[in-house]
Order: sequence, then structure tokens, then C-alpha cells
Amino acid sequence: QGQLVESGGGFVQAGDSLTLSCVATGLTFSNSEMGWFRQSPGKERTFVAAISPQATRKNVARSVKGRFTISRDNAKNTLYLHMTSLKPEDTGVYYCARRGFGGDYDSPSGYGFWGQGTQVTVSS
Repeated sequence: QGQLVESGGGFVQAGDSLTLSCVATGLTFSNSEMGWFRQSPGKERTFVAAISPQATRKNVARSVKGRFTISRDNAKNTLYLHMTSLKPEDTGVYYCARRGFGGDYDSPSGYGFWGQGTQVTVSS
């Protein structure tokens, strides 16, 4: 059974930077389109960024464009999300996910395998 494990979350101040990592085990990471989502208490899980298997295509949500960068290292089976100029509204649990069959790249329904999430809290 495959697994996605996120790490790198924490408590930071507004304006700080943070890099999240997601290590994949037991699945064919290098062939997988991957994504990051986030969820705040009482809110739906929303799209943050997605990346194609060879990183030739990257998409980021409008709310984080210019501040967040998605990348991957297929040799290390690791997905990254580098976050800069963090804002309090970036607070939430961040999940990495592997694209499934069907659905849109910016919708949770487009992903079939999820990690357990890592908490990011941005204080003003």
C-alpha cells in the first residue's frame, strides 16, 4: 500500500517563508501528477498547486500565485511546496495528493490518494 507523508508545517509570522515536503512510498511517483491542497477549519479543501510528472507543467491557485512554488524531485520521490510572503489567510492543513482518473486538476475529486496533512499557522 502506498503512502504520502507531508512534513515541514509549523507556526510562522506573516511575511515568513516555509517549505513543505511530501515523500511518496510504495507508488510510482515519477509517473504521477501531484497536487497540494489546503483546508481551514469549517471550510472546504481548496486547490493550491499541481505539477505534471516531469514538471513540464505547473499550475498554482490565483491566491498564491507569485508567492508559492511547486516542485518535485523524482529521484527522491518527493514533492515540495515553497511558500513565501505568508499571510494569515494561508493558515490551514496542507495536503499532498496524487492525481486520480477523471476530475479536474484543481478539484479534490481529481485526486485519488492523499497524505495525512501538515498544519501551517501564520500569525499576524
